[in-house]
Amino acid sequence: MKNKIIHILLICSLGFFFSCEKDFGDLNKNPYATTITSIGPLFNNVVSSLKLGWNEQFYVHNEVIYKQTQLAALTSEAWQNLSIGTEEIWSNYYLALAHIRDIERRLQEIENPDRPDSLNNVKGMLKIMLAYKTFRVTDMFGDMPFFDAGKGYEGVQYLHPKYDGQEEIYEYLLDELQWAAENMSMNTQTPSGGSYYSIASYDMLFGGNIQKWIKFANSLRLRHAMRIAEVLPDLAGEIILDIVENQLPVIKPGEDVVMMPSAQAWLKESTNWSFREHKNIRMGSNIWNQMADNDSSNGTGFYDPRAFIFFETNNLGKWVAFPQIPDANTLPSGGIPYGLHRDLNYTIKGNDCIYSPVNFYITRDENTIPEIILTGSEYLFIKAEAYYRGIGVAMDPIMGSAAYFDAVIASMDFWDELKNNSSIWQYTDPNYDQCNPYDVANKIFFLETDEEKLDLIYAQRWIDAFRQPWEAYSLTRRTGRTPREGEPLNFFRLPYPPSESEHNAENYSIQTTKMGGDLSTVKVWWMQ
Repeated sequence: MKNKIIHILLICSLGFFFSCEKDFGDLNKNPYATTITSIGPLFNNVVSSLKLGWNEQFYVHNEVIYKQTQLAALTSEAWQNLSIGTEEIWSNYYLALAHIRDIERRLQEIENPDRPDSLNNVKGMLKIMLAYKTFRVTDMFGDMPFFDAGKGYEGVQYLHPKYDGQEEIYEYLLDELQWAAENMSMNTQTPSGGSYYSIASYDMLFGGNIQKWIKFANSLRLRHAMRIAEVLPDLAGEIILDIVENQLPVIKPGEDVVMMPSAQAWLKESTNWSFREHKNIRMGSNIWNQMADNDSSNGTGFYDPRAFIFFETNNLGKWVAFPQIPDANTLPSGGIPYGLHRDLNYTIKGNDCIYSPVNFYITRDENTIPEIILTGSEYLFIKAEAYYRGIGVAMDPIMGSAAYFDAVIASMDFWDELKNNSSIWQYTDPNYDQCNPYDVANKIFFLETDEEKLDLIYAQRWIDAFRQPWEAYSLTRRTGRTPREGEPLNFFRLPYPPSESEHNAENYSIQTTKMGGDLSTVKVWWMQ
């Protein structure tokens, strides 16, 4: 990896061995106690890295991805510093990767040949974390340093790692997830007769619940198998068939994988900062048209209750969408709808706030609005697509429609619960209670063609990913069939951060030459 980043990683890793931010309680008694003491905090540090970055949300999500997916409207391109966000994504990943490599090394050192399965649970947890984080980065950038990355402590030959192809990375990670799902166990005793090595006290994601880790592994396999269905249909079909037909454990509704500040002792200050300082995100006409059957400004046209959770009225109490494709006659957007003053003066959004902003409570709640990693409804949306397209499973529109119906209801329940569990949410538009979630769920039964129904599945999965814009971006790029106004998408990846051209110059040059330039118009592998 690049010199600057590697040196930072080494310093951070060494510093973490001698300090810990939190008292994690007593460790399980076993002969590896000293090693557990060092591995546990390192693993917790990897989990902590799942939190969204401040600059990632500001410069990548709010300035680029919401516009590209059209989940919201960008009213003004005022912050054209994308590299600030990509640098944060890159450095967050490679810092976590260095910790993962270090944990891998430590596990190899303590592996007992007489009880090789005693480490399976912690190995599986590590493989799942590696897969989630790596998939997320490669899906945004494409090819990336991976197999030789994060190993700077092993020697100077790893300071400038080569770029690896996304296809090879994908196949490796899918194998790793399968290993984790098949080799982790909820039993206390291993098949070889020993006890499983445990770092449950350090697991801030699932609290040591191995069944949840297994479900997470299978859900990630399913997500990314569908993502490669166009380029590796046989592999994708094999994985989807295995999980769906064998009813392997997956994350179901109510078991959603999230980073919850109140449960993990951190404040989610970054989201409000990113909206408050950015200021330019509003409800766009595209998502409005997917959630309403007319453009009434009093909100009575909305039939999808999530509209009242995702967005709110303008300063005059009216519902007004910003045109997804503005023209010379479009009035400028302004106001202060995300300002902290609204804690005490909720109705004051600024006279220039003439378009509906993102709901203040979603951006403001620092404790009980989670950052979303994977929801139970996603499994159902993927299952619906698989049945409509015959990927892995036999084509069965009836099964597909049933899965779609369950997915929509699960999504509605998720967002309603998120609102109800917020510690600060006080006001909800009265039209919310007039919406019937079943009106959205039943829409699929009134469409005539399977292609129309498949488009509906994509549209609803796109809406459900409102606070996972990177996932909506992958869905849009993969299918080209999410709701859209204007020209087709032509922004297919994030450019590599400038530090790569500075500190990994030779490999960066080789990679960008191979791909025809470090351009946003270059498609990632699974789009080919």
